[in-house]
Amino acid sequence: MCKLPYLQSDSTYKIHIHTFNKTLTQAQKIKKIDALEFLPFKGKVNLKKPEHIFWILEDYGMDPNNVPEEPFHLYFGRWIADGQRELIESYSVKKRHFIGNTSMDACLSFIMANHGGVKPNDVVYDPFVGTGGLLISSAHFGAYVCGTDIDYNTIHGLGKATRKNQKWRGPDENIRANLRQYGLEKYYLDALVSDSSRPIWRKGMLFDAIITDPPYGIREATRRTGSQKETDKTAERSTENHIFVSSSYHLSDIFFDLLKFAAEHLVMGGRLVYWLPIYRPEYTEEIIPRHPCLKLISNCEQMLSSHTSRRLITMEKVKEFKDQDQNSYLLDGQYMPYRGHNSFREKYFSGVTKRIAKEEKDNQK
Repeated sequence: MCKLPYLQSDSTYKIHIHTFNKTLTQAQKIKKIDALEFLPFKGKVNLKKPEHIFWILEDYGMDPNNVPEEPFHLYFGRWIADGQRELIESYSVKKRHFIGNTSMDACLSFIMANHGGVKPNDVVYDPFVGTGGLLISSAHFGAYVCGTDIDYNTIHGLGKATRKNQKWRGPDENIRANLRQYGLEKYYLDALVSDSSRPIWRKGMLFDAIITDPPYGIREATRRTGSQKETDKTAERSTENHIFVSSSYHLSDIFFDLLKFAAEHLVMGGRLVYWLPIYRPEYTEEIIPRHPCLKLISNCEQMLSSHTSRRLITMEKVKEFKDQDQNSYLLDGQYMPYRGHNSFREKYFSGVTKRIAKEEKDNQK
C-alpha cells in the first residue's frame, strides 16, 4: 500500500482558508480549521515553512446582497502549484502609466486573453481600445496588438487626466508608453482614430482574436460619426477629409457591427471576446447576439449591482464569411429581443435612483 507523504508523522503542514463573496474574521477561520481535527494528519503544524499546504475554499454564491450563512459549496484540497495571480499585482491599473475612466482591471484583462486563446505571434485587435488595457494582457502572452477608438484625445494621450490631483495628461501618456512600461513595446503595432461602425480594414481574415469592452453609455458615451439627420445629399457635399459630428450609437447596433466585423475579419478558429451589459430582471439567453459564422463558446456573468450585470461572451469563428452573411441577423426572428440592450442606460440609472431613494427613506426612520 502506497504511503501518502502528507499523512506521515515526520511531515509538516498548514491549512489556509479562502472565501468567495464573504469575509470571515480570523476567529471564524480558526474555528473552521479546528473543525478538521478528524483528518488523519499525524505530522506537525508549521506555519512558516510547511512541507504540505492545504486549502479550504468556501463558495457563498454570486449575490453580494444576499450572502447565506453557510456556503453553497465547500472544497478541500492540497496545494500543488501557484498559478499566475502575481500578474494581477504587477499589472495593476493603480501603477499604470496611462489610464482612463474605464481602464479594464488587470485580472479581468488576463481572463479575457485566456478566453481568447491568445498565444505567441497571434495578432489581437481591440476596436474600442481606450487606454489599451486589453492590449497589454495579450502582449504579455506574446501576441502582436493593435486597436482603434473614436476618441482622438484618448488615442493621442491628450486632454484632462483621470488621476486625482493631476489636471492634464503628460507628454508621454499614451498606449505605447503603457506597453513600454511592461517591456512589451515590441508587440505594439499601432492604435488608430477610427469609428467602429465604419470599418477601415481591407476585406479578409486579419486577426487571430478580437478582445474588447464596448462602451455601455454609463461612464463612456456610445458614439459614432454622422449626425442624426445625415442624408445622402449631405454625404455627397462632404469633402474627403470632413469628419461628421458624432451621433448616438445604439448598443444593439454596436454588438451587431462587432459580430459582423468578427465574422468577416477573424481567422477560422479565431475568437471574439467581449462584455455584454445586462438588466438582470429581463435576462434570457435569447438576448445574446448571434451570427451564423460564430459559435457561442462561453457566457460568464459578473455582477455589477442587484439589478445589473455584464456577461463575458466568448465566440469562435466556425464558418467562412460570405456576402449573404453581411446582414443575416436582420432575417433572424430573434432580432427584436436584442433591441432591449438599447435601454440599458435608462434601466441602470433607474435602479440607482431607486436605491438612493430607499437609502434616504431608511435614514429618516
